[in-house]
Amino acid sequence: MSASFDHPVYNYKVVRQFTVMTVVWGIVGMLVGVLIAAQLVWPILNFDLPWLHFGRLRPLHTNAVIFAFGGCALFASSLFVVQRTCQAPLISNKLAAFVFWGWQLIILLAAISLPMGWTSGKEYAELEWPIDILIAVVWVAYAILFFGTIMKRKTSHIYVANWFFGAFIITVAVLHIVNSLAVPVTLTKSYSVYAGAVDAMVQWWYGHNAVGFFLTAGFLGIMYYFVPKQAERPVYSYRLSIVHFWALIAIYIWAGPHHLHYTALPDWAQSLGMVMSLLLLAPSWGGMINGVMTLSGAWHKLRDDPILRFLIVSLSFYGMSTFEGPMMSIKTVNSLSHYTDWTIGHVHSGALGWVAMVSIGCMYHLIPIMFNRARMYSIRLINVHFWMSTIGTVLYIASMWVNGIIQGLMWRAYNSDNSLSYSFVQSVEASYPGYLVRFLGGAIFAAGMLLMAYNLWLTATRENHEDEPLKSEEGAQ
Repeated sequence: MSASFDHPVYNYKVVRQFTVMTVVWGIVGMLVGVLIAAQLVWPILNFDLPWLHFGRLRPLHTNAVIFAFGGCALFASSLFVVQRTCQAPLISNKLAAFVFWGWQLIILLAAISLPMGWTSGKEYAELEWPIDILIAVVWVAYAILFFGTIMKRKTSHIYVANWFFGAFIITVAVLHIVNSLAVPVTLTKSYSVYAGAVDAMVQWWYGHNAVGFFLTAGFLGIMYYFVPKQAERPVYSYRLSIVHFWALIAIYIWAGPHHLHYTALPDWAQSLGMVMSLLLLAPSWGGMINGVMTLSGAWHKLRDDPILRFLIVSLSFYGMSTFEGPMMSIKTVNSLSHYTDWTIGHVHSGALGWVAMVSIGCMYHLIPIMFNRARMYSIRLINVHFWMSTIGTVLYIASMWVNGIIQGLMWRAYNSDNSLSYSFVQSVEASYPGYLVRFLGGAIFAAGMLLMAYNLWLTATRENHEDEPLKSEEGAQ
């Protein structure tokens, strides 16, 4: 029987709304990404239109995939998990509706303002001051909704997934408010209250911790609930999950300066960022191991369950990208990788391999519950989607790794008279094959999202299923 019939008091409407919009915004954000990847291969695709220029579409892409796709996945999963683990409904259905519609309005305003060129110029924080204020209001409402539900819980215990969701909510609020402090000039233009190196430091304190708390802590909350649930196994080590939590939040907040190696930032701050980034490897891999080892005694389920494959392979990419990040923070490595496509490859190892794939796995688990179905309409389509996502991610990140190393080596190659061996244009020409492969990888990944939308539509509108239920789903729910 469906979970919504088991617990009719839970507010699944807002979860269902955010679940559907996760898929919708995933398609939109990734298609914009495919377009700007194509523009680097075929520049004519700018169409000589300012609002379709790479410089305007790139922040639209990052905001759409992080805050629209990733944000909706986090809203959906956290509001579902907090009700289920606290055995209590959300404290206010009206507040839940405000959070949903408020967040969709923010996304719509971003989709209008960024192509128009209205931007603060801060990476991952490009939206101008009126939208920043709206973000803060909606986020505070979200925090009240989440923590208010925890306060009214029917169980004394607070499950560890809620610890990660809670840390993500509190820290993102602080990061957003502090980094967005600005002096408005007009309705569409403002200037940061910080200047020079201080502004850069505050920006990357925000920027890296947006990765650390929005794209890591929040999605670890997803992992700690949905991996055990889909595997039908308890989490491998609850003690490790608590150590993982405290170590992660204690160390992550210090790592931002590694984005500013070889800049005007004081050398001690750069070195501190590097050391903390290296220490970050331990809690990151502790979390990955905890998630993967939850399958102990149930590895056979990976053969039949593509949803579980999404979740476990996402953890593999998480482990890989959290090894790569600390390595790239080492100054000698960074001298080669800085400003190259290697950084883009690293970001998408985490964004596509970890964030997107764990979100997709989570959504495939949630969709049947939200639409009162025993399972997704087609398991075969999920399996195809899994392979499209995996192949697309590998093509993307491998091409960017190769491009980055080529660029780094070409940029610092010198002749015997100390003149540069290659011009910048030559490094761009050498990058062309990688850009083509990156476009293909991104297109494959985006096409997989279209397949997911089709499967979602069939699940929501049809009772009959085209293939047999999974063995691992017998007795689930």
